[in-house]
Amino acid sequence: MAANDSRLARSGPPVVLAVVWVLLAGAYFALRPDRDALIVYCAHDLLFAEEVLRDFERESGIPIVIVPDTEATKSLGLVQRLIREKEHPVCDLFWNNQLLGTVELARQDVLEPYRGPGWERLPKRFRDAGGLWTGFGGRLRVWIANTEAMNPDATAIEERLAGDLSRMAMAQPMFGTTLSHYAVLWDQMGGAELQAWHHDRVKRGMRIVPGNATAKDLVASGVCDFGMTDTDDFFLAQDAGAPVAMLPIRTPSGQTICIPNSVAIIRGTKKRKQAERLADYLLSEAVELRLAASKARQIPLGPVDPERLPDDVRPLAVWAGESVEFAGLADARRACLRWLTEEYAP
Repeated sequence: MAANDSRLARSGPPVVLAVVWVLLAGAYFALRPDRDALIVYCAHDLLFAEEVLRDFERESGIPIVIVPDTEATKSLGLVQRLIREKEHPVCDLFWNNQLLGTVELARQDVLEPYRGPGWERLPKRFRDAGGLWTGFGGRLRVWIANTEAMNPDATAIEERLAGDLSRMAMAQPMFGTTLSHYAVLWDQMGGAELQAWHHDRVKRGMRIVPGNATAKDLVASGVCDFGMTDTDDFFLAQDAGAPVAMLPIRTPSGQTICIPNSVAIIRGTKKRKQAERLADYLLSEAVELRLAASKARQIPLGPVDPERLPDDVRPLAVWAGESVEFAGLADARRACLRWLTEEYAP
């Protein structure tokens, strides 16, 4: 087995743990005493999401039970769980950090439409026309480069990409934002070309690692010279004092990849009004600015007071405006995920 395949094979135990968590969580909900609580499945990092949700809980008086995703499954687990629970929903509202997973839930008839003030506030390109989901607080796919090893510019990246890639890191593409990234490439390049492109890079030594945080750490520590990650992970490295710089990843069409969070109400919820209140809260200017001011520096997608934006978020907002749109990529995601599942089957 190749070194990269060996690393991927070791992702098995976390996936098993994720399944155990789903079973335990289901038992908890069946026994929990607070039947009035709003059940929120949350794929966003709890480091940033829990405080927002707890503030809503205090301000609204609506109790919340948060069901987090796992690091192993990167939001894919919650999407699959919501599909399994479609006929007997447990969740009331889904806060996803991978928009294409939410688009898939819309295709599977898991979501209920809601076009409230939050939906109206967001631009058309970041919301479902029928109100099934609304995007907010985005993050960009970026190149992260170790400035002690290379110049952090497009020319240097292209030169490195043309040769040996043993000092390049990328997260496993079957999960997380890398799956969304690959779905975009599948759509723009075609499946056969993407597969050949991927296999060529792996053959030339590209390191496939468990997640974006690992890719970031390898570059920040100098083990790798450059890699693919997201803006939130990049800023964690920068804040820690690592010698890193970033530039946006461009698709074959020249666009950037800005992946929004999304909020969606689950079809069959018995707490519709409470879910609507939370949806509008999450889609507000105040929450977008709060996420922008966090260590993740998430990019507001709706109108905000520019004077309140952190300095290092302002250029990101420009790049986000050049992003691909995700609403029409459900088929590409499905086809790409089928291939990746076969590619990395144990």
